Amino acid sequence: MPITEADIAKVAQLAHLELADEELKTFGAQIAEIVAYVEQLNELDTNVEPAIGGLTPEGERTTTSREDEIEGSLGQETALSEAPAPAAGHFRVPKVL
Repeated sequence: MPITEADIAKVAQLAHLELADEELKTFGAQIAEIVAYVEQLNELDTNVEPAIGGLTPEGERTTTSREDEIEGSLGQETALSEAPAPAAGHFRVPKVL
């Protein structure tokens, strides 16, 4: 699907950019080249599985997914036990405004 000047103008509007007609043509050509290059890359067979998570220092794959387990929540006393200045059962913080 080719990228039109109307597409470029719409993206520029969403980004709050004011582009002249000449810039629309220039950027349209440049973006079309980028999209064509990405399409070429998508055709390559890299034989690499999508990674979920990261790698250990030894290069092994890890995943951070786990089963959801229901756990008890912190009570108010526990939550406020290490607060620097609790007040009336709440966290007291400095004014922002």
